[in-house]
Amino acid sequence: MENLSSILVFTLSGFNEITEIRYMYLSITILCYVIILWCNITIIFTVILNRRLHEPMYIFLCSLCINALYGTAGFYPKFMFDLLSKFQVISYAGCLSQTFVIYTSVLCDFSTLTIMAYDRYVAICKPLEYHSKITNHTVIKCIIFSWLAPFFCMGTLITLSARLTLCGSVIEKLYCENWAVVKLSCFSVTVNNAAGYFVIIIYFCHALFIFCSYIRLIDACQKSAESRSRFMQTCIPHMAVLLNFTVALLFDVMYSRYGSTNFPQGLRNFLALEFLIIPPIVNPIIYGLKLSKVRKHILRLYLRNNVSRAGS
Repeated sequence: MENLSSILVFTLSGFNEITEIRYMYLSITILCYVIILWCNITIIFTVILNRRLHEPMYIFLCSLCINALYGTAGFYPKFMFDLLSKFQVISYAGCLSQTFVIYTSVLCDFSTLTIMAYDRYVAICKPLEYHSKITNHTVIKCIIFSWLAPFFCMGTLITLSARLTLCGSVIEKLYCENWAVVKLSCFSVTVNNAAGYFVIIIYFCHALFIFCSYIRLIDACQKSAESRSRFMQTCIPHMAVLLNFTVALLFDVMYSRYGSTNFPQGLRNFLALEFLIIPPIVNPIIYGLKLSKVRKHILRLYLRNNVSRAGS
């Protein structure tokens, strides 16, 4: 029987099904990562460089984009390296680190989207109270919460996983995930299981809060054509993105715990990657580029750069 001290490297068996088409996967991955970097960095610099965008909604958007860069940095470079490698392995410490980065980013997305939903609710339903409720102090506290809470939750789960004695070294995924490591334990994982469900419930409640706030917005927006227009422009796309993100993440978490090995590996890989590909691309577009104020500033930024290059 292997124990923790003898397991220094994990094998990622999810790559077994894509060996023959790995160069196609590599091309798609590079394209996706370039788009993610361009979209999110553009939004971040646009918000930072324009004082007119130093408002709560755009500051939260900037935090969301920074989080996308943080989370994808924990997945894409390693994934591309594995596609080029003969053996897809990851060290024990690297596995725990990747798990921490990817899933703190995922939880931070939920926290930030929750804050943004509340911001939209106050802006649309209680416009006269907006500046008294959403102050600079409130914005700072919300951003600190959206980052520190996921770090604390995942730090606790990773600490509980690190104490386990393991009897295996094969992870049936394309990347490391906390429960995939916990399943390799030689002994009871009741504490890990309970802690994992506690975190799942907390962040599922975040998603419920967002949907409930949007339902309240639907009711409030029936009163005027202007409110309905603002809701259709900003909130309907948000709900679609959130629903996609929540379903994909729930599948990933629940399949890791209860999934059957008879499920096609290719479909498992797609669903496991979906929440790492779609949100980092779609979020800056839906929450940022779709907003006319942000779009105008981005066009000005690029036009200014083009003019300065032409002048030089």
